[in-house]
Amino acid sequence: MIPTPFYLIDETALLQNLQKIDLLREASGAKALLALKCFATWSAFDIMRPHLDGTTSSSLYELRLGREKFGKETHAYSVAWSDREIDAACSYADKIIFNSVGQLTRFAEPSQDIQRGVRLNPRFSTSGFDLADPARPFSRLGEWDVTKLLGVADLISGVMIHYNCENRDFALFDEQLGRIEREFAPLLEKLDWVSLGGGIHFTGEGYPLEELAQRLKAFSDRFGVQVYLEPGEASITKSTTLEVTVLDLLDNGKQLAIVDSSIEAHMLDLLIYRESAKLPQEGDHAYQICGKSCLAGDIFGEARFPAPLKVGDRISVADAAGYTMVKKNWFNGVNMPSIAIKRASGQIDLIREFTYEDYLSSLS
Repeated sequence: MIPTPFYLIDETALLQNLQKIDLLREASGAKALLALKCFATWSAFDIMRPHLDGTTSSSLYELRLGREKFGKETHAYSVAWSDREIDAACSYADKIIFNSVGQLTRFAEPSQDIQRGVRLNPRFSTSGFDLADPARPFSRLGEWDVTKLLGVADLISGVMIHYNCENRDFALFDEQLGRIEREFAPLLEKLDWVSLGGGIHFTGEGYPLEELAQRLKAFSDRFGVQVYLEPGEASITKSTTLEVTVLDLLDNGKQLAIVDSSIEAHMLDLLIYRESAKLPQEGDHAYQICGKSCLAGDIFGEARFPAPLKVGDRISVADAAGYTMVKKNWFNGVNMPSIAIKRASGQIDLIREFTYEDYLSSLS
C-alpha cells in the first residue's frame, strides 16, 4: 500500500466529468479550457486532453505549463503582466488577456502577433465570499466601462468575463448572461470570441446540461462569437481523495483523531474559507479529524464511523483536487502528499513522492 498521505485521482470519476464536458461542447459549439489555477496536476493531462480544447492560466508559469504539458490552445491572463514577462507570455500564448485597458495599450506592440482580449467585469457575481468576489466594491479585476472598452475595440478580438463561482443555478446563470447581453451588446457585437470563465457547476448532479448548451449556442449565434468556458472545479469535482492515516487519539471532552496531514499544508482552502472537509458521515462513532501541524485551528472537520477509530486506520477525505494540490505547501515541514492515479482497470499507479530534498530545494 502507498504510504499516506497521498492524493488519489480516480480516472473513472474524472472521466465522468469529462464526458459531460464533451456533451456540452458538442451541443453548444463552445470550447472548454482547463483552468490551471484550480488543477494543474499534469500527470492527469493525458486523461483530460482528448476532452478539452486547451488551458487557461493566471501567470507566466501556469501558461508555460499549459503549453508544454497540455498543448492545444493556450489563453494567457494575468492581473498584471510585467515588462520582464510579456515577451515570454506572448511566445507561449495563442490569446493574451489583459486585466486593464492600461496594460493592453502598454503592451500593444509586443502582443501584436497574437489575439488579444481584455477582462470585462460585469459588476456582479455569484460568489458568496467577499474574498473571492470579482465584483466586490473597488474590484481590481477587469474593466466595466463600455465606452472605455469601445475606445480600444480595434486592439482586441475578445473578452473574458469571470463572474460565476460554484454556480449550480441555471436560471441565475441565464438571468445574468441576459444582463451582460443587454449592458455590453455594443462591445460584444464587435468581437470574435467571448470567454465566460469558470465557476459554472455544470458537471454536478442534476444540472440541466441541454438547457445550458442551448443558452450558450443562442449567445454565440446572436453575437457571432466563439464561446469559451474555463472549467476548473467542474472538470475534477469528486474525482480525487486525500488519503490519510490516524496517528493518535485524544479525548478532551470530544473524541479527536490526529492524522498525518494538515489543512494548512494540504487543503488550504478549508482554512481560508473556514469550511469543513468532506469526511465520512456514517456510523455512531463521532470524531473531530485534526491535522498534525502546530496551528491550533488545523482541523479537517467532524466525521462519523461505524466502529471506533484505532491508530493506523485510514480515512479518505473526498473532493480533494480543486484548489488543493495547486496550493499545497511545506508549512511545518510536514511532508507533502504523494500523487497517485487509480486507473479505470483498478490499478493504482504512484506518480510522485516528495522527499526531504524537495523541502530543502524549496528554500535557500
